Amino acid sequence: MRTAYSVETVRAAERALMARLPEGALMQRAAAGLAAACAGLLGRVSGSRVVLLVGSGDNGGDALYAGARLARRGAGVTAVLLAPGRTHAAGLAALRRAGGRTVTADRGEEAIARARLVVDGIVGIGGKGGLRPDAARLAEAVARSGAAVVAVDLPSGVDADTGEVRGAALRADLTVAFGAYKPGLLVDPAREYAGVVRFVGIGIEPPPADAVLQALQHADVARLLPTPEAESDKYRRGVVGIAAGSARYPGAAVLAVSGALRGGAGAVRYVGPAGDAVLARFPETLVSDAGPAKAGRVQAWVTGPGAGDDAATVAEVLATDVPVLLDADGLRLADRDTVRGRGAPTLMTPHAGEAAALLGVRREEVEAARLAAVRELAAAYRATVLLKGSTTLVAGPGGGPVRVNPTGTPWLATAGSGDVLSGLAGSLLAAGLDPLDAGSVAAYLHGLAGRFAAQGAPTGAHDVADRIPEAWRNVRG
Repeated sequence: MRTAYSVETVRAAERALMARLPEGALMQRAAAGLAAACAGLLGRVSGSRVVLLVGSGDNGGDALYAGARLARRGAGVTAVLLAPGRTHAAGLAALRRAGGRTVTADRGEEAIARARLVVDGIVGIGGKGGLRPDAARLAEAVARSGAAVVAVDLPSGVDADTGEVRGAALRADLTVAFGAYKPGLLVDPAREYAGVVRFVGIGIEPPPADAVLQALQHADVARLLPTPEAESDKYRRGVVGIAAGSARYPGAAVLAVSGALRGGAGAVRYVGPAGDAVLARFPETLVSDAGPAKAGRVQAWVTGPGAGDDAATVAEVLATDVPVLLDADGLRLADRDTVRGRGAPTLMTPHAGEAAALLGVRREEVEAARLAAVRELAAAYRATVLLKGSTTLVAGPGGGPVRVNPTGTPWLATAGSGDVLSGLAGSLLAAGLDPLDAGSVAAYLHGLAGRFAAQGAPTGAHDVADRIPEAWRNVRG
């Protein structure tokens, strides 16, 4: 599992390690990893023009020492000093001894225009808000230059703890993360600025219990996937109920059922007005028109996709004593106090617009601060919340690490894709996973299935559902 830590935790781990090492040893480790990453990006180091954007903090020192290593290999290295009086003295001396040169910020644009590679060492992980005017001007010059950009630990101008970008920021092609991932490297909008993230271990060991963000990997998902035993039958594997669809939106019911049938539960019960459409596509579905309370035993319910204004069905599902997944119209129709008061778990799966409506804010506010929004919504409803989008996040009602989904493709932004995800996650709930794991595993498989279905071209929600078994097998290895 990939874990990310707060700035405070990372700094505490760094202080603990530095107390045991010779002075400057930790920075030298970071610089060695940074220089190796830069050399790998350049291919041919000798003769390459490299520009270092150097601020007053340790990131500037890392950049200077890495620049010295590149200069010794024949690169022409120029350091643009944004705070000449507060530049890391030892790093600056090392660069000059290696043959590097320095210029002040007012001459930085000229150097950047000739660069093949730019190293961003302007601001460290403690930076808040956007870049200051001088740095913002240089960031614009970098964008115009076409040079490759390597960020030191984190792109300058983004918030390490939240992933927010509150002003001008520098976009990197590659970010070299030292010692621990920071949330801003994994959560949009900051993640978009980081480019490819390369992790370099430097010996720091933050306590695993202090992680604020987790990203499941194949092995983690494989351990969580439900597997039938030799004596399993369809009922022991779990039955998921789908109360979705309407005369206007029968397709939502079909797509939710399609995801549920591929999610590990032994059977799917459907309740609603789209029974004929569901049976025509999936004859194995157990269809009832008697309402959720009389549909038969289920281990979890999914309600809301395509429900229109059917508040009564949503309320009936919420009154049950099994886990419930709320999506789409169900999010709007559900009473907050009812959700908060449920004895069984609830998993909510809004996109940014739906989350904004539930929180009473603008959609742009949710998209700009996704981590804060998912935590706030989970606390407000006392539910697990899966916030869909460019970075899908899953937060539990009791705090703890937020899960960030590392799979997916922009092609998943297509009508009905969320209905498939809801059915898949609901099936995992019925199979016995808790809401945090069910949401995380469903998002992971859904993202993989989306990649397999799209392969760089437009795809439909039904295609994504059809590729879920392939994603499942891929995770199992």
